[in-house]
Amino acid sequence: MNEEHVLVSQVYAAKEDMAAADRLISSYLPFIKSETAKYLKRPVIEENDDELSIAMIAFHEAVRGYTKGRGAFLPFASMLIRSRLTDHVRRERRHRGHLSLDMPMGEESSGDTLGMRLTAEENGQEAYISRDATRAEIEELARQLERFGVSFTDVAENCPRQKRTLHACQKVMEYAKGDSGLLEEFLRTKRLPAVRLSRECHVEKKTLERHRKYLVALLLICTNGYEMIRGHLKCVLKGGADR
Repeated sequence: MNEEHVLVSQVYAAKEDMAAADRLISSYLPFIKSETAKYLKRPVIEENDDELSIAMIAFHEAVRGYTKGRGAFLPFASMLIRSRLTDHVRRERRHRGHLSLDMPMGEESSGDTLGMRLTAEENGQEAYISRDATRAEIEELARQLERFGVSFTDVAENCPRQKRTLHACQKVMEYAKGDSGLLEEFLRTKRLPAVRLSRECHVEKKTLERHRKYLVALLLICTNGYEMIRGHLKCVLKGGADR
């Protein structure tokens, strides 16, 4: 079996098995970094470049959308990575303010919302990429947020506006993701354990309470899958934090 056939077999296995998908992404991380660097026209800085996250999500989208009739997998993945990076750059330019997934994208979008644009076609070459999987994830996330009494609009309005506050929220997120007991409590009670997070992360409780809805959304995104939208939402939800 030649190398391409082996890769195709791995791709098909990754469609149904998240562990296989993780292994495939890890194996092809050098390829993903290379494609990102080509697009950026400079080396990738992993801890700083959102573009690498976007490219990894795009690679996973390529796995989900690939069929044998589309030709070799890597050129297909390369095309989708470039397209999603282009979408990301355009979105960053157009949407510096606070957005929700239900907000219209503008006059040129013919009524499309941001949620719709997460799977919009960059050109005719991507007509075969299904929007259903991503839309299903968006709808599932909306249902999860509703159980916590939060909407996408709430999250957009609750984004940190200053870098210092954003960094504090990121610190809390990193701690929370590493504490399975805290996450179980969060999911069971549907309440952000602000007192505990404040104590463990040395972040003022009032900061956590002020951005509770933002933190709830990010915790749900980071702990419940949503691989196809995680990178997109990361860029949207941080809103005006760089201003």
